[in-house]
Amino acid sequence: MTKYDEMEEIEAGAEGEGLRIGIVVARFNADIGDGLLASCTAELTKLGVSPDDVTIVSVPGALEAPLILQQMAVSDGYDALIALGAVIRGETYHFEIVANESARGIMAVQLDTGIPIANGILTTENDDQATARMAQKGADCAAVAVEMANLLREVESK
Repeated sequence: MTKYDEMEEIEAGAEGEGLRIGIVVARFNADIGDGLLASCTAELTKLGVSPDDVTIVSVPGALEAPLILQQMAVSDGYDALIALGAVIRGETYHFEIVANESARGIMAVQLDTGIPIANGILTTENDDQATARMAQKGADCAAVAVEMANLLREVESK
């Protein structure tokens, strides 16, 4: 017996039935975004989220995602949100700006609204890295969104 055995532990389920999920996908680096979206939606289905409870919104790029995520979060129409896209390093400093500011914006929306957001905007050095990560990252984001929505429900009910 450990000192933690008598403490209550809150755990989230992985069942997505009845959850309303919003997905924002960036069109820049569209092939990667499409791959992320395909693996994400396939995993949501496996987890029991009904296609009728999923809304997909397309935005031009990663920097535009936080604004739409914010509007979706304050709408009270979603239990969790997912951001998908890819920022691939180029030859300029622009990569750092887009990668950092999109992540900062997504985190701010999540903390300001209390709606969990699974951040699946890849930041990679090249196309090969993005391609290698897209299938798993999309699925991971689906699982994170479902888990966090369920965890919030459990915590709020205490």
